Amino acid sequence: MESKKLYRLPFLCQIVALTLYYERCYAGDCPGDGRTWVPFGQSCYHFVHGEENVAKGYTYETAKATCRGYALLSVKSAEVNDFIVQYSPQVWKGNINVWLDMNFNPDDDSLVWHDKTKVTFTNWDSGVSAADLASADICAALHSSTGQWEQVSCQEDVENGVVCEAAQETEKQASNNPLLTALVVLSVLIIMGVSAVLWFLHQRHHFGTLFTAFEYHPPFRSPPADGATLVDSEETEDMA
Repeated sequence: MESKKLYRLPFLCQIVALTLYYERCYAGDCPGDGRTWVPFGQSCYHFVHGEENVAKGYTYETAKATCRGYALLSVKSAEVNDFIVQYSPQVWKGNINVWLDMNFNPDDDSLVWHDKTKVTFTNWDSGVSAADLASADICAALHSSTGQWEQVSCQEDVENGVVCEAAQETEKQASNNPLLTALVVLSVLIIMGVSAVLWFLHQRHHFGTLFTAFEYHPPFRSPPADGATLVDSEETEDMA
């Protein structure tokens, strides 16, 4: 039983190694633009720090420009909403109102995110009514302490929190890093080599046990004629 486990172990090692390789090659990754991005779900988030102990104000347009080509925060689930609330104290002190990249779509009188998907999850403050949202100037901000949303003006209001958002990249990461590819391939080859040695030792032990199960017996040889006569004479004397 132990020999069978020893035989299966190298194969399992190969499977684990290959799984880690493909996971690394195809796993999502955040933008590498020198800023700190925090992965969560299928997206990455950059919390703009600002100056220490100074709450810098951003208009909606200034906040979008601060993200440098990436979108402002969109909150499409309660999990993302909770994540922003829980992570904000690690970046800012006190209550921060974070810009949400939400706009009013006059074509069908609905609220949409920056990617034109409709707003389905909401967490509005109790003082906000549906009539307040029907405006082309509608924008929203998230309270970092409570997680509730507030209606604000896209043109006039100034908020002090900016969170940029980017989708995680799913391209092959290993193809962009030849050294990483070489190390992974070398690791797989080493594991396969060790597996081959263990398999050989297992097979050698197996066949060695098989051969030792058969004992060697020399073939029967009849005694020479003189010896046979001597034996017959001895048996005759005993009978007498």
